[in-house]
Amino acid sequence: MYAVAIDGPAGAGKSTISRAAAKAIGFLYVDTGALYRAVAYDILQNQIDPTDQKAVCGRLSAIEVHFGYEGSEQQVYLNQENVTDKLRTPQVSAAASSVSAIGAVRQFLFSQQQDIARENNIIMDGRDIGTFVLPNAQVKIYLTATAEERARRRFEELRQKGETVDFQHVLADLKKRDENDMNRDVSPLRQAPDAIVVDTSQMDFAQSVQAILKIIEKKIGQGKK
Repeated sequence: MYAVAIDGPAGAGKSTISRAAAKAIGFLYVDTGALYRAVAYDILQNQIDPTDQKAVCGRLSAIEVHFGYEGSEQQVYLNQENVTDKLRTPQVSAAASSVSAIGAVRQFLFSQQQDIARENNIIMDGRDIGTFVLPNAQVKIYLTATAEERARRRFEELRQKGETVDFQHVLADLKKRDENDMNRDVSPLRQAPDAIVVDTSQMDFAQSVQAILKIIEKKIGQGKK
């Protein structure tokens, strides 16, 4: 089985770019961030402070989260409920950043991520895929862009969903999440030594996908279907 690990900061376009690249070469796309968002969503729904490690850990035994697929589209199920469309709000994003810093949460989801990789050709994205979850992946990419460009993309995404947002607040939240992700004690966000950096600040979506596909093809010879 082949594994492509794509890491990078919030708002770098990992999910949309990885999904398109996976579809182009017939690989399964795995958005690990969605697992953490599902846990965060459950924590918020149960009125638990996502920074309260003891309370979060105490809730884990009541959480069942897993992936399903409709065609090639990933769906996220929380306690048998499809919550895919509820996981991209700023509140859930902030809570996900907090719960993902808890070692017990990462261990709770770790084996599931590795099981998927053992059974499928995959493109998996997240914060610690190349450094921790899939350290032996044949292809490792660190996908990034400037903070301002990432905030602009997130701002437009939220506006298109009908949410009222302020760009400066989006930028501040993104920078705070970067700081949290890069400085957490457990599996911090960092570039794997053997990862190839792809900066999409000056690329549109199609160019970004092609850049990823070019690297994959060079590394493991997987071209378009």
